[in-house]
This record gives sequence, structure tokens and C-alpha cells, in this order.
Amino acid sequence: MENNEVKVQVQEQNENKPKQQEQEKKQPTNKPNNQNQKTDKDKKVYNKKRRPANNRAKTNAGRSTKTWNADLRKAYIVNEKSHKNRLNPHNKLNLTTNAKIRITPLGGLGEIGGNMMVVETEKSAIIVDVGMSFPDENMHGVDILIPDFTYIREIKDKIEAVVITHGHEDHIGAMPYLYKEMQFPIYGTSLPLEMIGSKFDEHKMKEYRKLFRPVEKRIPIKIGDFDIEWIHITHSIIDSSSLAITTEAGTIIHTGDFKIDHTPIDGFPTDLHRFAHYGEQGVLLLMSDSTNSHSPGFTKTEKTVGPTFDRIFSTTKGRVIMSTFSSNIHRVAQAIEHGIKYGRKICVIGRSMEKNLDIAMSLGYIKFPKDQFIDAHEVNKYEDKEVLIITTGSQGESMSALYRMSIHEHRHIKIKPGDQIILSAKAIPGNEASVSGIINHLLKAGAQVAYQDFSEIHVSGHAAQEEQKLMLRLVKPKFFMPIHGEYNHAVKHAKTGIDCGVLERNTYIMSDGEQVEVTPKYLKKVKSVKTGKVYIDNQMNHKIADDIVIDRQTMANEGVVMIVGQVNANDRKMESRPKVTSFGLVPNKQDRNFAKEIEDILETFLQNAREGVFKNNRYLEDELRKVVRKHCFRKYKKYPMIVPTLFVQ
Repeated sequence: MENNEVKVQVQEQNENKPKQQEQEKKQPTNKPNNQNQKTDKDKKVYNKKRRPANNRAKTNAGRSTKTWNADLRKAYIVNEKSHKNRLNPHNKLNLTTNAKIRITPLGGLGEIGGNMMVVETEKSAIIVDVGMSFPDENMHGVDILIPDFTYIREIKDKIEAVVITHGHEDHIGAMPYLYKEMQFPIYGTSLPLEMIGSKFDEHKMKEYRKLFRPVEKRIPIKIGDFDIEWIHITHSIIDSSSLAITTEAGTIIHTGDFKIDHTPIDGFPTDLHRFAHYGEQGVLLLMSDSTNSHSPGFTKTEKTVGPTFDRIFSTTKGRVIMSTFSSNIHRVAQAIEHGIKYGRKICVIGRSMEKNLDIAMSLGYIKFPKDQFIDAHEVNKYEDKEVLIITTGSQGESMSALYRMSIHEHRHIKIKPGDQIILSAKAIPGNEASVSGIINHLLKAGAQVAYQDFSEIHVSGHAAQEEQKLMLRLVKPKFFMPIHGEYNHAVKHAKTGIDCGVLERNTYIMSDGEQVEVTPKYLKKVKSVKTGKVYIDNQMNHKIADDIVIDRQTMANEGVVMIVGQVNANDRKMESRPKVTSFGLVPNKQDRNFAKEIEDILETFLQNAREGVFKNNRYLEDELRKVVRKHCFRKYKKYPMIVPTLFVQ
């Protein structure tokens, strides 16, 4: 019965088709006569677009499951290709160009601090940062270390400018020493430029302020063969920047020091949009901060320190003395805000702290009423509960204000029972003993010390692994070179880069002095240049020769032996007993026995010396030095400094 009804319906539809076609032919068209006629193919497309929704539904309903699976598979393949294309930087680069970029780090790799890098083309070069680092305990009398400028001297004629990422000492601390020899335009944002200007003033180089070229972020600037854009980044110092360096060969992203703080104190988060913009255009090379590459997760926001400060300030009845890095303006600003909140006057002590705070306030980065600040000599006019002291010395430096307060050598402030000390900083690698030492002094003076008691009394200014991954995913570089930090930090960061899609063969871990050439087709080491450290006496603001530091190390570690005597060349004997003095080799009570040993050695040496040796005093003393040094090593297992002075008659 049902089959017969279907046949009747089909037959009625076939009979009605000719009538419908005749009616459609008779209907007038709305299309103007002067327009071209559509082709049959166009008509089919037009009819397909205008097909009623119910007809499409009937058509889709009639399609088989096999057909749908084929379409879905095709859609998956299309989307997979789209993913690969967006993640593949190779196709976004100009593979036909012969342009090359050479990158030469002169400091900052395999170490913490001393950051300096040269980026150059065939005709132009720029220097990225000129930083200093700190000496180790064996560099006696050395205050700071600066990079060796030998390579800069070799290419100075092609250097267009120095570009600055931010104002930390390990990025600008060596600027005065470079500019005493050579001068170039200096590009950067306001705070780091003014910090450099302050250094120039100290070194009596104020005239070089005319070389400052303040920049606007997000606006590329043409410098020689380079188009350079400063991209806002968050860090432990305000107004930090990354660099997008564009040349004919491609774009290089240099992150500088960074973290990705979504809720910074000043309300200006990392400009992720610009990194994504360059990532979409295609990035040839990413050079990224590796300092915290072993830290999982995200670095905490600077704002997490505020509640910790609030908890300490609200419960402290005596003076609050807060110490942190003098460049961490936002940390200082949070302490000042809480001091004002709890009715405390603010006393800032320490030359670098006073200078940086004054610069930040004069440029408008932070704003506080000046009547809330008092000088150190005014502190005793107020009750302890009405005073907040902000000072330097969080790293235990022996000349810092906090250290001198702790041992009662500061002119105005001495630590006493009831004081609450806040050390809002982490010990820099190598400074752990110094920090422990100052904590001991503070506790002995009767103060309470908040250091590691609170997990959020300090937060890092460097990106942890998840932030490093975000940077890699945004930029999507073809080549990746980890920078800033020790070698193990760079190795870990390189592994993170590989996890984020960078080919292992496209990652490279550089060392200071290596010169790497990069093009859209390859990255390779081409040569090594002279590099190293130059020793600086910060009290006199001049360099210390390498041999002086080596002599100091020898005297400190091995001791000194001085020999003064008068020799008769004819009979090869001493005219009188020689004077022998030693320091750091034998105890005082053994000095007489040691002097007798040296007398015997000297007598034997003179009797067996070669003919003609007495005619050359310098040669005679050198030979004696060798003999005495051998004796000291055989008996005392030391190689002391030997200072012979012989007068030959």
C-alpha cells in the first residue's frame, strides 16, 4: 500500500515539472540589460547559493556516513596544515636574501652580569648594553669587572650606536669606562639614560649627555642598517625593554632581562601583542633571558610582596629598616606606601638608593609627598614607631649603610633591640656568606630579621619556565640562542626551546668571544674574538693591570719572601749576612730558622753560579728566585713571591 502511494507522488511530481519550467521561463528578470550574461557555471553557483535551507537539509540528510567521514577527514587535514604553517617560521623568512648578521657577546654568557653584545652587518654595528660584574674573593682590591673592549676598538668605525635595554648595573655599569675611550650615540628609554647620565656626572663626563637619544616604545627607529623597536617588558627595575632588531636578513628579538608580570605595580604589563606581531611576521632569531630557566611554573608578581610588608608593618612597634636592591624602585615604592599608611616618616640612606629614588621621582615614575621624607640626622627626633628607614646592604656588602649600622659604625643610625629588619632580596650567587654574616651582626645587635621567614618577602625579576615557554610560543623563532646566565642555565633553556618547537639543530649555546653568523638558511660560528675582564678600582675610577691582581693573589695565597744582600763577585761570597724577611709562609717564631735556610741556599747558589752571571744583576736575581722557589715548594708546598735584591761589587 505504501509503495503504491510513493509511486503516485513521484508520478505527480514528474507531471508538474514541465509546467513549473514554463512558468519560470515566463517570469521577467530583474537584471539590467547592460550587464553581461552569466555563464552556465555561474548560474549553477548562483542557484547553489540561493537554494532554500529546507532543500539543503534534505540533501544533507541523504548523504551517507562514508561521505561525511571523508569531509571531516579533509577538514582535519586542512586545519593540520594551517597549524603547521603558523608554527613554521621558515616559510615566513626571505630565503632568497644573501644578507648576514653577526652576533658577538663580549660578556654576560656563562656568568651572572657583565652583559655586552655586538650585533653587526657588513657595514653597520650596534652594541647592546655595556654592563659590569662583581669580582670574586680572590680578586683582591678589585671593586668591579668590566668587559674587554679590544673588539670594540677594532670595529669602532662601523659602530652606529649603543642601545640600552634597562638600567641595571650589569647592563649599564661599564658605560663610563667605554666612553672614556670611544663615544657613540646612546639610545634608550628615560630611566636608564638618566642613570647613565648620573654615572657620567660622577666621572666628570657630563658633556657626553649630548649623545643621549630617548626613544618611544612601539616605534621602530632607523640606526644604520637596523630598524630597532623597544618593546615594553616587566622586570625588577621599571622601564625595561626588549629589542626587535630588523635587518635585511630578518628580525632578531633580544628579550633583555624579563619576567611576564600581568599585574605590575605601575599597571604597565609586558607588551605581549608586539611579540605576537613579530612572531606572525616571522622571527629569524630569539635571544632570551635564561637566569631562572631551572625554576618551574611562573615567577610571582611584584604585588605579592605588598601583603607581606603590610603584615610586618602592622605588628612592628619599633623602627622598620628595609633593605633591597637600590634599583628595585617598585619594591622601594611599596615599602614607602606602607610606611606612610602606618604613620611613619621615611628616611632613605645609602648613596645609590638615594640617587635612584631621586631619579625615579624627578622623572615622574613614582610620586610621593616630599614632606614625608626626613634626613638621617632627624631620625632620633621621632619615636621608633614613627620611622621607616630604607637602605642599601641587602647583599651584605661591607661598606654598605646597613652593614655599618649593624656593627655600630654608622654616623647616625645604630641597630638596637626592637628594630625590625626586612631583607627584601635574595642573595646573588657568591654572596651567600656575606648575607649570612650581616644577618648574624643584626641578630647580635638585638634586631628581628625578616628574610627567609616569609616566602613572599622577595620575588624574582626573571622569567621562570612557563614564561620562557610563552615567549618562545609568541615569537616562534627559526633559531634560538639562550643568553644571560651561567652555562647550565643556558642548557636548560635550550631544552625548553626544543620542547616549544625549535629544531635542536637550530639552537646554539654561545660563549663570550664567539662570533656567530646567522642568515635565513643557517646559523654557525665563524670565529672567536678577544674577550675577558678588566679590573677596576672604583675608589680611583681607573683600571688595575692584570699582573697587579695576580701578584696580590700570589701574596695572599702563597706568601712573600724578601732577600736583601751584598755580593762580592770576585770571591763569590756575601759581604755580610743577607737580610731575609717572609710573610705568610712560616710562623714568626720560625723566622730565624727560615733565614738560615735561605742563607745556606744563597751561599751554595753563588759558589755554583755560571761565569758572567754577576755582570747582569737582573739575570742574577732571576736565577736566585728560581732556586729559592724550588726550595720553598719542596719543604713548604708553596710557591711564594720571591723578591731578591742583590748588590754586586
